[in-house]
Amino acid sequence: MSEEIIFYRRHLPHYQPPGAILFVTFRLYRSLPVSVMRRLIQEAEMLEKAITNSDPKERAHLLLEAQKKMFAQWDLALAQQKTGPAWLARREVAQVVADALHYLDGKKYELIAYCIIVNHVHVMFKPSIKTLTSEDMQYYTLREIMQSLKGFTAWKANRLLNRTGPFWQRESYDHVVRDEHELRNVIRYVIMNPVKAGLVDSPELWEWSYFKGGIEAV
Repeated sequence: MSEEIIFYRRHLPHYQPPGAILFVTFRLYRSLPVSVMRRLIQEAEMLEKAITNSDPKERAHLLLEAQKKMFAQWDLALAQQKTGPAWLARREVAQVVADALHYLDGKKYELIAYCIIVNHVHVMFKPSIKTLTSEDMQYYTLREIMQSLKGFTAWKANRLLNRTGPFWQRESYDHVVRDEHELRNVIRYVIMNPVKAGLVDSPELWEWSYFKGGIEAV
């Protein structure tokens, strides 16, 4: 099995251990104010500098911790945002995203859970094996998966909205789910998102949530 650590530089640390479950959030274009973006990017750059200057033996651990910290920071900022585009509140647009998430299930990933909510999407999946040889196996990368999801849904949503230009913010932010305890916590976080946002009283009432085991099992 490949032991490659995949690291992308776009404001946020990205770490994809082979076969790991990933919790990803992607959001609408300009769904956060420039001032908030600048603050969060500065924090990410400081963390990246600290990791670069750290003991190589500690970098994987530090990267996971930085990833988790920045994920929480960006997610909180997005949840608190009351202005900006809300195209995902339109049923036909949310349906495009939901259909695309399910379409890639069993192709590029194993879909575990998702929630589509007003200006962003939470999704949890395990990337599928892309190539398999007697000596190695390669998984679909987060970059490949997000390009497929965001590219198609942006094109389709823009057509529905009769608009042009960027639909999704270019970067997404992600977090590696490290164990069963964290897996259960993240699933619950995803499913309870619309309840915490005050959109519904119970997760079963939100049309745009999904959990492989059934929302009633959460």
